[in-house]
Amino acid sequence: MLRRLRETGPVVLVPLAWLFATAAHLQYLELRTVLIAHVVMDVLLFGFAALSWRDMQAHPVLKAWLAVIAAGFGITLVGTYALVTGGDETLLRATVFGWMLVPAVALYYTGQVLPAEERAAAYTVGGWLSGLGALFFVDAAVAGPFTTLFAGIDLTLLSLAVVGVGQTVGIAVAVLEY
Repeated sequence: MLRRLRETGPVVLVPLAWLFATAAHLQYLELRTVLIAHVVMDVLLFGFAALSWRDMQAHPVLKAWLAVIAAGFGITLVGTYALVTGGDETLLRATVFGWMLVPAVALYYTGQVLPAEERAAAYTVGGWLSGLGALFFVDAAVAGPFTTLFAGIDLTLLSLAVVGVGQTVGIAVAVLEY
């Protein structure tokens, strides 16, 4: 049962994480709630990496995703630290950006490594969407050219949606193919 949960759980957890991040951005959540979620994610990421370490050595794509989980554990710890110490905006943004960019790279890599019959294009599209969302996210933080182009639109909210769609596509294909 635990193995099946590790294999299929991410298809629920990934979109849920982006919905949660969106709710936090819209200030529907208290910082304490976000902190508790970070601690839960820290535990889940560590446990997933520890329990899956050997299995994920079998294929280059699985190794790439193990690296995402390990990096994500560190990224999430930074977010946990930021929340424990008062919610430093720069560290919190870095945490969100990390979770946008690291999976974007792995999705793109997955799309390049897998054969077309394993829906490689879906991973590539997911990677591009996640990368585009990361670009929008940074642009929103510095009021860059996309902020001007999309005047009147909450670019951070748009970035969260684009990344959420991209990463959900990737994990859904992975679970369906696996």
